[in-house]
Amino acid sequence: MEKKSNPAKKKAAKKMENSPAAKAKPAKMAPPVVEKLISVMPESETVNVEQVNTFNDYAGDPWDESGSLKPLHQLNPIRLGFIKDHLTRIKKLDGDAGQLYKGLNILDVGCGPGILSEPLARLGANVTGIDASDQFLKAAQEHAQKQDLSIDYQLASIEDIAKKSKKYDVVCALEVVEHVDNVDRFLQSCMNSLKDDGVLFVSTLNRTFMSYLKAIIFAENILKWVPTGTHDWKRFLTPAEIASILRENDFYFTDLKGIDFHPLKQQWHLTTSLSTNYIGCAVKR
Repeated sequence: MEKKSNPAKKKAAKKMENSPAAKAKPAKMAPPVVEKLISVMPESETVNVEQVNTFNDYAGDPWDESGSLKPLHQLNPIRLGFIKDHLTRIKKLDGDAGQLYKGLNILDVGCGPGILSEPLARLGANVTGIDASDQFLKAAQEHAQKQDLSIDYQLASIEDIAKKSKKYDVVCALEVVEHVDNVDRFLQSCMNSLKDDGVLFVSTLNRTFMSYLKAIIFAENILKWVPTGTHDWKRFLTPAEIASILRENDFYFTDLKGIDFHPLKQQWHLTTSLSTNYIGCAVKR
C-alpha cells in the first residue's frame, strides 16, 4: 500500500534546506601547526636557540658577496691576513709557500657557510668546520663540493669537539663569541680542543657606546648592511673579559688589534683602537 505524503513534513524539510545552516559551506580544517625545526645540539650549554634561528632565517645565498653576508666577505681578507702573520711567526712557516698550512689541523668554530674554512683549506690545512645552523652547514658543504675542497663540516657544539681525543694546531672562533651562551665554557672548550702548542684566534665586538652606534644603529637599523637583529649589544664582550677567561686557563693574548670599516673605501682595516671590532691571537703560557 502506497504511503501518503505528509504535507507538514514536506514543508518542514523544505524549510531546513533553505536555512542558513544548510546553505553554509563546510568549515575548512585549519592546517596543523608545525614547529620550526631547530638544529641545536643536545645538552649544549653554549648554543643559543634564538641566535641559531637568526642565522637560519637569513635569506638568499650566503656565498653571494653582495648579499646578507657582504660585510663578512669584505672582512675575511683582514682576518686571513692576521691569522697568516701570527701562524707564520709562531709555527715558523714559510710565508711564501703555496700550501702554507699543509699538515696543520685547524678547527673553525661557528664556521657558517665556510667563508673562512675554504681559504684555509686552499692553503693546505686539514679543516674541520662546526656550526649549530644546519642551513649554513648545508650551504658550506654544497659550496665546498663545487670548489672540489675536502672540509670536514659537522653539526656540533664546541663541547662535543672538546670531549673527543683529537686536538688541533689552531682553533678559530671568529665572529661567534657574541652569539653563544656561557662564554666561559665556550672559550674553555676552544682551549681544551688545542694541542699544548696550539694557537687560538678570537674576534668579536667590544661592548662600548661606539660599537652600539656602529654595529646596531648604523649597520643594522639605518644602512641595513646586516639583517636587523643579527647582534645584541648586551652580548658583546670587552677584551678584558675575554683576557680574564684566557688567564684562568693559562692562556694569554700575544696580540690584539682593532678592526674598523672605511665607509667610503668600503674596506676593513686593522687599527690600534679596540672600540668596535677586534681580533686577538692567544697561546698557552
